[in-house]
Parts: sequence; C-alpha cells; structure tokens
Amino acid sequence: MKKAQKIQREITPLSPEDSFLVFDRVKDKFDFPIHFHPEYEINFIQNGKGVRRVIGDHMEEIEEIELVLVGPNLYHGWEMGVCKNKQIHEITIQFHNDLFEESFLSRRIMASIKEMFNRSNHGILFSKKTALELRNRITQLSRLDGMDYFLEIVSILHDMANSRNQRLLSTYTVDHDKFEEDDKMRLVYEFVQKNFSEKISLDDVSKAAYMSPVSFNRFIKKRTGKTFVNYLNDIRVGYAARWLIEKEASISEIAFRAGFNNIANFNRIFKSLKKVTPSQYRDNFYGIKRVL
Repeated sequence: MKKAQKIQREITPLSPEDSFLVFDRVKDKFDFPIHFHPEYEINFIQNGKGVRRVIGDHMEEIEEIELVLVGPNLYHGWEMGVCKNKQIHEITIQFHNDLFEESFLSRRIMASIKEMFNRSNHGILFSKKTALELRNRITQLSRLDGMDYFLEIVSILHDMANSRNQRLLSTYTVDHDKFEEDDKMRLVYEFVQKNFSEKISLDDVSKAAYMSPVSFNRFIKKRTGKTFVNYLNDIRVGYAARWLIEKEASISEIAFRAGFNNIANFNRIFKSLKKVTPSQYRDNFYGIKRVL
C-alpha cells in the first residue's frame, strides 16, 4: 500500500533582501513533493507533455509548453504522469508576497497586476499563445542582473496580467477571495461560503445582496459568467473535492455535507466539473494529505 505523504511547507531560498529568485534547469523527472509556501511562484515548462499538474483541488496533464502563476500558500506540484521526455526545461520564478506594497499596487498602472495577484489564489494557467510569446524573455531572465533583471520581470508580469484566455485552476483558495472593489460580490461570496451546505434559494441570496431576483440574475451572470446555480455548484464541488482528499468520510457523507441532497446529482455535477467521478478523484489523490 502506498504510504500517505504529507504536503510539505517549502522553505524557499529567498532572503528578506531578495526581490526575485529564478531557477532555470533541464531535468529528466519531477520528484519534488506537493508543497506550499507564502511566496508567489511563476512556473514555465517546455517539453513536458504528459506531466501531471496539481494545484489545490485541480489536477491535469499538461501540454508541450505551459505557463502558470501560483498564489501564496496554495499547494502545488508537478509529477511525471505519463511524460517520457528526459529533457524537460523548467524555469521557476519566486518572489515575496509583500514585494509590491498595497499602496504601489493601488496605482492605476498596477491595476491589472493587482487583479492577477488576487486571482492567483486559485492558480492561473495562461494560454499557449502567451507562453510562446513570453518564452524567449523568460528563458533569458537568468542571464540578466541588477535593475534590468527586476524591470524585465515586472514587465513580464504586466504582459501576463493583460493576456487573453487565462484559466483559473483550483476551485477553492487558501484564503477568502478578495473582492475589495465589488461590495455586492463580497456579500454574495460571504453568504454562499456561510450557507453552501444548506438549501439556498434565489430569493435568499438576492436579499443578502440587497437586490431583486431579476437584478441579481443579471449581476451574477455578468460578474462570474455563470448562473447562480452553476456558481453555487462550483463552490460546493470545490469543498467536496477538498474533503475527498483530506477526510476519510464516505462519498455520500461528503456530498451531503457539501450541500447536495441527492448522491446521483452530486456524482453527475462533480464529473461534469472535474472530468472524473468522486471515487476516481479520491484515488488519483491517494496518499496526499493537506497540512493545516
């Protein structure tokens, strides 16, 4: 039987005086365990088709090239999966979560980067087009130093933040999502987080947001791109996926705890969002336990 593995808290080599740290290496395998750390991390991989990416409750085989941003304390790792390539090029960029002070991030010119940092609590996968466009600049980073090095990374962050077709990976985040600029969405988020395990009607959540049901329907669709039912299911499945990894409870117990009162409905919705059944999902994550 496979021995359970605790997710490790990585102590990065960044000192308080450092701004960024870049690791540029060609490797024949991924063997570092699933881990987390308070620093932001950009990961760029070439020649890694078939490697398995694990970020929060997300897991997926990667393509030939990829670019990902992982937010502070979100657990993550890359495993060999079905990849047979022995010349995998990986570039990892790490930086302190307080490198950019809030007063600086609040400047208009930094707005897109600030928003990207907020969303990185889920992990962000950038498009293949973006990865290809930034490839040469990222691969040249380890050859720069001083202010050129610093400014180029900030420029890369800006281009990442403004790129198209970004995809959030993990359903849940380590900390509450930040909706500083959207009080109504914050009210919705807090209400759902508090009540997702119970039956929530459209009237209930509309009242919590001080809106009519018709106005709320338009609002939630515009803000999330989803109906309220789909948004609620995302939250519920996110918690269920997390508990499947961390807890020994049965699948039916987890389904009901997450707010699903019908196990068949839970299985159907879970598979539609995670592309595997709950039992397959738990088997795929066997041996991993989250450290609190």
